[in-house]
Amino acid sequence: MSNPLFDLQHDHLQHLQNAYAETLTREGFDSLAIYSGHADAFFADDHAPAFQSYGHFMHWVGMADIQRSWVIITPGQKPALLLHAPNDFWHLTTVLPDEPWVEAFDITLCPEPPLPQMTGRAAAIGDIERLSDEQRQALGAEAMPEGLIKALDELRMTKTDYEVACLREANRLAMAGHHAAKAAFIGASAELDIQLAYLGASRQRESKVPYQNIIGLNGHAGVLHYQHYDVSSPPLRHSLLVDAGHRFRGYCADITRTHVGPDAPETFAALVVAMHGLKDELVRAIAPGVDYLALHDTMHRRLADILVSFELYLDSAESAVEQGVTRAFCPHGLGHSLGLQVHDVAGLRTPEGEPNPAPAQHPALRLTRTLAPGMVVTIEPGLYFIPMLLAPLKERGVAIDWPRVDALINCGGIRIEDNVLVTETGFENLTP
Repeated sequence: MSNPLFDLQHDHLQHLQNAYAETLTREGFDSLAIYSGHADAFFADDHAPAFQSYGHFMHWVGMADIQRSWVIITPGQKPALLLHAPNDFWHLTTVLPDEPWVEAFDITLCPEPPLPQMTGRAAAIGDIERLSDEQRQALGAEAMPEGLIKALDELRMTKTDYEVACLREANRLAMAGHHAAKAAFIGASAELDIQLAYLGASRQRESKVPYQNIIGLNGHAGVLHYQHYDVSSPPLRHSLLVDAGHRFRGYCADITRTHVGPDAPETFAALVVAMHGLKDELVRAIAPGVDYLALHDTMHRRLADILVSFELYLDSAESAVEQGVTRAFCPHGLGHSLGLQVHDVAGLRTPEGEPNPAPAQHPALRLTRTLAPGMVVTIEPGLYFIPMLLAPLKERGVAIDWPRVDALINCGGIRIEDNVLVTETGFENLTP
């Protein structure tokens, strides 16, 4: 079976075998069991929520919805996969894909939920606490050792060529959805209709998206994680914000676009163009050795320039940053690490695993690393008109042209987000 992705996956698995063997030896473990996890029913119900496998399990297996299964890593041996494949007429039973990667594992199909029997000094990672006391005792492994978890998280910070290929494909599929969402908006659709158009064009069901899509019309675009879909079209269409992704072999795209409606003020349309320019400027600044926190600070300085140039703020750009004005207009961080999780692991730690938290004035920032080749990050500057954040500025008498701002309140806000790979010499924008 000839497929360049399969060749990359072969190299990826070999990389993991070498890296895990080195890490386990350094941490003093003879073997490691990685639990995929499982979904439990809602309280007082027999229905369970959508499930996502544990990230470190997906790192090996590349399937995002495998439950009650294990990957066993023992240095010097072929990795083992205990795959729960029950005999079931209620659900489609788990089957292995007809792909070469399965040859990299010793695979056992288990009709009952398996439990590996570990020997020597063993570790177990995943949602181990949800196993019964008897199961944890029978496992015979140290659960979630901190040093090992930090090392494996760090391993996921830089992506292999296979992982980058998966992220690139996830972006391609997500952008098909974004084009359909824009077309639905032009057709005066409701939020629910736009969501359905996105899902259809990106070829995924709602339970499989990597995070709940944010489809916000008008003022809803100013709710950062807006969580509903109105079923009726609003009488006026000022704006649409679509923050929506895709998952391919476990790897996540996370893309945001803001569209201008026919009833928006001309100023809003010009602001969207300016924010696209800011996003592009920040993407071009990505390179090895760049401090991501410094990029975040650059976003605030350039956002201040935009506020001044559009006469939304009537003082200097420097004072807009110093007085926290830009934080009121953009309360979130510049972006985050991206991979098997949308907000991927180790973003707030040093390469050695030490805490590296966001600064107090930017508590929502999810990435404080110095960029290195192989990292994939999001760049998502924002400009919002959120009354609860702007009210304190008005109370303080901050030099804002309030009539101009009030005219934009119904537009909600602007967010533009791309997914970017740090290369050896600069960057590659994975978002087509």
